[in-house]
Amino acid sequence: MKRAVFACFALLTGAVSAEPLFENRSSALPEHSYSGGWEHFVGGGLAVFDCDGDELPDIFAAGGTELAQLIRNTGAFTFEPRVIPELTGVTGAYPIDVDADGFLDLFVLRAGPNMLLKGGGDCTFTDATEGFGLPVSDQWSTAFTAWWENGDQRPTFAIGNYVDREDPKGPFEACDTNAILRPAQTGYLKETLQPGFCSLSMLAAKDSRGRDTLRISNDRHYYVRGGREQMWDIKERRFLGEEDGWKRVSLWGMGIASRDLNGDGLDEVMLTSMGDQLLQFATQGGGYKAAPFGFGTYAHRPHVGDEGRPSTGWHAEFGDIDNDARVDLFIAKGNVDQMPSMAMRDPNTLLQQQVDGTFREISQFAGVASMDRSRGAALADFDLDGRLDLIVSNRRVPLELYRNVTPTTGTWIALSLEQAGGNRNAIGAVIEVWAEGVDQSVQHVIGGGHAGGQILPRHFGLGAAQVAQVRVTWPDGTQTERSLKAGARHIIIKP
Repeated sequence: MKRAVFACFALLTGAVSAEPLFENRSSALPEHSYSGGWEHFVGGGLAVFDCDGDELPDIFAAGGTELAQLIRNTGAFTFEPRVIPELTGVTGAYPIDVDADGFLDLFVLRAGPNMLLKGGGDCTFTDATEGFGLPVSDQWSTAFTAWWENGDQRPTFAIGNYVDREDPKGPFEACDTNAILRPAQTGYLKETLQPGFCSLSMLAAKDSRGRDTLRISNDRHYYVRGGREQMWDIKERRFLGEEDGWKRVSLWGMGIASRDLNGDGLDEVMLTSMGDQLLQFATQGGGYKAAPFGFGTYAHRPHVGDEGRPSTGWHAEFGDIDNDARVDLFIAKGNVDQMPSMAMRDPNTLLQQQVDGTFREISQFAGVASMDRSRGAALADFDLDGRLDLIVSNRRVPLELYRNVTPTTGTWIALSLEQAGGNRNAIGAVIEVWAEGVDQSVQHVIGGGHAGGQILPRHFGLGAAQVAQVRVTWPDGTQTERSLKAGARHIIIKP
């Protein structure tokens, strides 16, 4: 598949004539908010997935000191609460099929013992923490990612922990250690991953070297000095350093998002923070470099009103909101609580990618520039009309839901993967989609974001194309190619 440069996009994808537009449908959701004191200044993640097999995305929302909430999507932008085990202290959650039974489970992060909820296929969940042999810890967990390795039938989990609440010298310079949980003959074995620098997001994915690597984004507010962003080689089980092309970066790391933005087959990485939101370009042969300021992704100040203090970014997610084959970027924003050095009225950011590859702020015009203290978020097609909608979790105020009603968009395609064995959803695969000269790629991974993520069909905007060529590189390196019609959801099963 021939890769295209950004300058070609205007000719190849066809014009999308209407500006992106969203309609506030928050009243359709059951009332729910993420609440609590210091232990819930961070977190507030959302897990979005299909919990009953009807293809409609459902929602699990962290509650902090309030009960976590499962919300079933009943179609046509109607939603209902569902009964689940009563859980408080929840900071976030990620969907994952742990036992390959075809029903998505939930790994639930908490300020306290984490839990594994087993999905029953009808939006029912039972506590299976002990049944899966998960080691129990009372740490303050705020980050998660998972992968399958060495033909394992069960996943390996990585858990990021924030401040050590038991350290009498804390909270500053009292960051807790992180953990790797590896499947054993029975249950899981815990490996301590240290040093820890107060992690708030983790992502296991192929890095710019093409190797499976665990990226950890850390909050310098509490590590203060000596800490940094981290990269850990999964195969070699070691942290990368300058000799590996991994340059030292320190920031108030909150969330991670990744996507190939320039068609070179390597994922760029967005790191949210207090102040600048740092986009790193992958460089051939290993390493990353910061995007130039003119690229439009730093989103360092509120774009509405006269607030001059810096922004605070949390969940970040790439997605093509107008299906023009140029991926866009949403960033949830909001003050930690009452930090006087940071903006108090800090609207969420929606950045639309332009023909030349740069980004421009459109959230106010699109109708999603909320001023609440946002945390988690998800771009998902809640009504299955081919347009990505938006849900946002807020601190101390209700969830927000926005329906994408952009009147004229490009075509699209959505792809799910399935294979035999323990890794049923083919986590670690790479999906390439080529249409009318534009090559897009997505790593099919679990993790990143801020305290929440999703397992849904991977969505691609196609511009004016009616047919797309698709290539899947499965976790074992074999490939499958298909020619598929636009405007549909497809399941690709590994031969």
